[in-house]
Amino acid sequence: MKYHIASLFAGLVFGLGLIVSGMANPEKVLGFLDIAGAWDPSLAFVMGGAVIVGLVAFTVARKRTLSFLGFSMKLPTSQHIDKRLIIGSMMFGLGWGIAGFCPGPALIAFGAGEIKGVAFVVSMVAGMILFEIAERMRASSGSNAQS
Repeated sequence: MKYHIASLFAGLVFGLGLIVSGMANPEKVLGFLDIAGAWDPSLAFVMGGAVIVGLVAFTVARKRTLSFLGFSMKLPTSQHIDKRLIIGSMMFGLGWGIAGFCPGPALIAFGAGEIKGVAFVVSMVAGMILFEIAERMRASSGSNAQS
């Protein structure tokens, strides 16, 4: 139960941070990406703050075996960069640049009933479903090939 409450609190703080910083507004993101026009550097400051918080948090987390709530730490260990990671990152960046949304702000817009947010979240979920289907097909064809 305390895990759920902590997750809810963390999500609320994250969402509030996105709203206060203006990052839930796709025009703000698109203004940051418009380096040849009316460039808005404020997203760089938000990202810089997030990187600093992340560096501190991961530095502390690497030294711990349990979270502050008493759960085991599950930090990523892989440093492998492959074609799938690069292609996925490029697809994420393209979607972010076209729509002005990444998943967090899109969920805020979705919750507010904004049409762009609804379209983005529906497309994101459809992409997740297609990925899951493709992964299952890939896994089953790989196991069939080994038989």
